Amino acid sequence: MQLRGLYAILDLETLQARRVDPIAFARAVLRARPAALQVRSKASPLRETLGLLRELQPLCRQAGVPLVANDQAELATLASCDMLHVGQTDEPIARVRRRFPGLPVGVSTHSLRQLDTALAEWPAYVACGPVFSTQTKLCAGAAIGVSELAEARTQAAAVGIPLVAIGGITRSRAPQLVGTADAVAVISDLLPRGPASSSGTGAWFRCVTERARALHEMFTSDDPTVRRHAS
Repeated sequence: MQLRGLYAILDLETLQARRVDPIAFARAVLRARPAALQVRSKASPLRETLGLLRELQPLCRQAGVPLVANDQAELATLASCDMLHVGQTDEPIARVRRRFPGLPVGVSTHSLRQLDTALAEWPAYVACGPVFSTQTKLCAGAAIGVSELAEARTQAAAVGIPLVAIGGITRSRAPQLVGTADAVAVISDLLPRGPASSSGTGAWFRCVTERARALHEMFTSDDPTVRRHAS
């Protein structure tokens, strides 16, 4: 599969803390046509997460953007998600495939050793990091840096599996990763400062779209000026 550009993450707890409506946020991100939209919710009730996924599914389908569920394979299937994402402590890829044949699975890795193990499972994509230090996921571990990410990209590219850079990625840091990652996962830097508009159509959400589009074009455009100005 192709996975190039912005891998946008809708982290429900982050949005709730900022009092941002997740559907309005998703609509703003989807206007930029990112490579994928993942819904991550570690603390919310499963019924709430399932309802959100089901509401997002037709929006993503209309935008032509794959919808990814985090961790919960059952929810991914019930909501007709395009992919599932698992971490190192989540259900193994092989078990997911036995239970839900045909559901594409991507996986997070945090070292070259974990990457080797993951690539042997032929996932839909591998996410590698944290590249930079991050406050969004406190248990992510030490930053691996750009040089180790480049090694990971070489290994993943050798077997034709897309590599997503994760961890502490912002618009100012992202240019360092052009050519070193196929896509970049971003959470916090998609959110402008200040309160969101309650209408969902104001300047705050237009800024979300602009941030998402800038990050996406940085990794999809062949024009070096686009990459430079996107930062």
